[in-house]
Amino acid sequence: MLPAADVEFLEAKAPGHSTALDSGMICVRVPEFVLPPGLSVRNADLLLRLSPGYPDVPPDMWWFYPGVFRADGSRIEATDSIEHYFGRDWQRWSRHLDPQRWMAGIDSLESYFALIASELHKAAKWMAA
Repeated sequence: MLPAADVEFLEAKAPGHSTALDSGMICVRVPEFVLPPGLSVRNADLLLRLSPGYPDVPPDMWWFYPGVFRADGSRIEATDSIEHYFGRDWQRWSRHLDPQRWMAGIDSLESYFALIASELHKAAKWMAA
């Protein structure tokens, strides 16, 4: 389902991950994804739903269970939607890549995880401002 480089990355950096097909989407679940300080929880399960055209089609959005908020309980922009997958209610982080930001054949889950980490740090740093 996933390119070899993504499988290798997940095996090295996302212990316990699993993949599944759901409504034609390639789903990657990462248990206990570590979050930066400044957020409501230290880790949460991460869900990616990749379109069937991945990796030529960029990833779009990700989900956390349980939901992630700032440490003071305030909401993070574009995280208000809740969607039900795999028997759970997941908090959707609505983040969309600019068309030029994803380079098919170069970008991978490793670069997408870097984007997720960047967004999480931005949300956590907001607390320090």
